[in-house]
Amino acid sequence: MITLNSIKKKIGARTLFEDVTVTFDTGNRYALTGPNGSGKSTLLKIVMGVEEPTSGSVTLPRKVGFLKQNIEAYREFKVIDVVIMGNKRLWDTFVERDNLYEEEMTDAVGIRLGELEEIISDEDGYSAESDAESLLIGMGIPAEMHHQKMHTIPTDRQFRVMLCQALFGNPEALLLDEPTNFLDLESIGWLENFLHNYKGTLVVVSHDKHFLNAIATHIADIDYDTLIVYPGNYDMMLVTKSSVRERAETENKSKEKKVSQLKEFVSRFGAGTRASQVQSRLKEIERLQPQELKKSNIQRPYIRFYPPEKASGQIVFKVENISKGYDGKPVINNFSFEVLKGDKIGIIGNNGRGKTTLLKMLAGVLHQDAGKIETGHQVQIGYFAQNHAELVDKKGQETAFEWLKQQKDGVYDQDIRGILGKMLFGGDDAFKSVSTLSGGETARLIVGKLMLCNYNVLLLDEPNGHLDLEAVSALGWAINDYKGTVLVASHDRDLLAHAANKILAFEEDGIHFFDGKLDEYFASKKP
Repeated sequence: MITLNSIKKKIGARTLFEDVTVTFDTGNRYALTGPNGSGKSTLLKIVMGVEEPTSGSVTLPRKVGFLKQNIEAYREFKVIDVVIMGNKRLWDTFVERDNLYEEEMTDAVGIRLGELEEIISDEDGYSAESDAESLLIGMGIPAEMHHQKMHTIPTDRQFRVMLCQALFGNPEALLLDEPTNFLDLESIGWLENFLHNYKGTLVVVSHDKHFLNAIATHIADIDYDTLIVYPGNYDMMLVTKSSVRERAETENKSKEKKVSQLKEFVSRFGAGTRASQVQSRLKEIERLQPQELKKSNIQRPYIRFYPPEKASGQIVFKVENISKGYDGKPVINNFSFEVLKGDKIGIIGNNGRGKTTLLKMLAGVLHQDAGKIETGHQVQIGYFAQNHAELVDKKGQETAFEWLKQQKDGVYDQDIRGILGKMLFGGDDAFKSVSTLSGGETARLIVGKLMLCNYNVLLLDEPNGHLDLEAVSALGWAINDYKGTVLVASHDRDLLAHAANKILAFEEDGIHFFDGKLDEYFASKKP
């Protein structure tokens, strides 16, 4: 159980939330939601004790697991040891015991070693390595990496190790901030199953709607400057929240209409002989004053990829026997396929199998080692890179407005402002320096470029990575409505379910093309 009592947080003059009083009960799984900038990660850090609230207090159980982001602090430790560090009491005991074994054996040392063995037994320390190995295998980290130092394994695997650390040691509460960010679909499925069987209190922040719908028993939504808990998953919360808001707005309109009628009576008879009735109406007006409704902080960008100015040929890409490797290790080997005009292809598969490599080669920013890629007639490519720095120079001093205007010759200022407004860069936000933009803002700016330039082919590499749930949903609908051709690599199943009508799956035994939707592909894989 986790209890928050009158939590308030201000940053400068802005109040993120106030008077947050809530209990997260044992056995429930809470998804903490709200748009980018609403304070989700801040509230989670307050619960963890990493950040102080402006006022209020937090009560936690004794053993809490939380997902740390500071992988650099663990670079010299073995992978399996980093996982075991998730149980601080056990790890500290192991360290003390190992140090004592290096000292001269005395009665005091012997007594202390006995005490330490009791702690190890209490914390299930004798099965610690096998428990850690099970978590690592579930997260797709092979056994040969378990005893390597952290800095020697790929960065995405290091983040998975940190997730295993959070899950280790049967914590009474789990606090997870974006746990699916570096996971492939297989690992996300494993994590969902793990969390379903978890008996403690779970609080999780994620931009993956499918994941939230799969695991949440409750939604803790930051909006209206506070936190409101709704039973059910994310989709159920949206329905409940909308109906509550609509009901409040309807009641206010009804009150306003009644007040207007009463004021008309008062104005007509205020100076006449019906004084008692006028006083009665005045009291009724005071009682019926509409409740002031706080403004929701949820904003959804308006994403539409307008019809291309020029249509491409029927064959968009013809790929023949391409191969690509790094440091002598093949990633894509002798692969051929065709992309046809109007295809919406979802690219899935575990990290490191070549999804980004393929998109970069199609975009012309990377060259294949062998084979041939033919780009079709009048193909105009819009590319969204997984690494935003490949497209937006964050060291530059240009504004969002200036950067976007440079992307298309002869464009009018009002067109730029229109796109920026749709991407939630209203007012002075249009003139923010690109160097100060958050990950979500940079992603929206790149999407704005794709809207502005009327490409007839879009190559999107993890476009949802920094977008909030509302923006990912808007992106999915925009891709679905788009009249051009799309290839999108993503681990977000909800986005792919909306956007893709064909699947390119990077599997262990090679790359497979499937003519159908994501759910149909998964159904075809079942024995």
